[in-house]
Amino acid sequence: MKLFLREQRPLIFVYIAQLLIITLVYWLDGYRNMSVSIYACLISGCLLAGYLIFRYVANRSFYKRLEQPHASPEPFQKEFSREPSQTPLAEALQQVLRSQFRHYTTDLHNYKHRIESHIQFINQWAHQMKTPISVIHLILQKKDDPDSTAIGDELDRLKKGLDLVLYSARLDTFERDFYVETLQLEQIVRSTASEQKRLFIRRRIFPSIDIEAGISITSDEKWLSFVLSQLITNAVRYTPSERGKLFFKGYRQDQDIVLEIRDEGIGIPGSDLPRVFDPYFTGENGRRYQESTGMGLYLVQQICSKLGHDLEIESTIGEGTTVRITFHSA
Repeated sequence: MKLFLREQRPLIFVYIAQLLIITLVYWLDGYRNMSVSIYACLISGCLLAGYLIFRYVANRSFYKRLEQPHASPEPFQKEFSREPSQTPLAEALQQVLRSQFRHYTTDLHNYKHRIESHIQFINQWAHQMKTPISVIHLILQKKDDPDSTAIGDELDRLKKGLDLVLYSARLDTFERDFYVETLQLEQIVRSTASEQKRLFIRRRIFPSIDIEAGISITSDEKWLSFVLSQLITNAVRYTPSERGKLFFKGYRQDQDIVLEIRDEGIGIPGSDLPRVFDPYFTGENGRRYQESTGMGLYLVQQICSKLGHDLEIESTIGEGTTVRITFHSA
């Protein structure tokens, strides 16, 4: 209603000015019967009021919708289809809006199809790249010279990069690709740490696993293994001193299970901590070591959120970083 009144305000002002001018003309011409003039103004005013009421009723759905500019366009289209227009302007506006909505939905579907095709291409490419990497790994297993060891280390880095690409692409379709089951926490931690043994050996860092016996969690093994591998990679990467340790501690806390991963690395500056889970944020340490993509902790946080696990991080410069994953009871 307010929008309608603002739109019709110039018409009302012009109408009032017109009445005043006509009355003044009659007054100057010697016509002095004010009661007739007032009666004529009332009749004219009633006609104007009737016209404005008709205009408002005929275009009520448009004014109502225009007062809610952030609403979804789909209900808008349904509302128009239920209320046929009664004025040429309203009908023309409906046709324009319907046409724009069709173009909008068509473009949206096209863009969605392109994105899905692009993600499918990335998945296929990453899987194809894994095959030659596995073959090269098999070839290098028979060799023990320094060059072969260096090539194996670079292959590990390449494999982790491909995994990062794969899991990033699959994140939007997470609901189609996860399987929740009961897992033994110690078993999955030891399995993931064993897969990173080349990294531990290269950096001369020893994993220390202290998990209470019999602790089981409810999660997805594949996604959780990726989360742990990312945390291990980050912890080892930012632990410059050799013969350091990476501590895994699992324990019960009320009804929940907590897994702590603590390193003896350089730590994260306090100014960077609030942003470590932002995508592509590398921070001060990432600029120093030139190996950070800024996506590892972002994916870890997103996956834990989708799995229903809480994620916390604490760090002290020069002492190390502690990442805490809380598994809630089912």
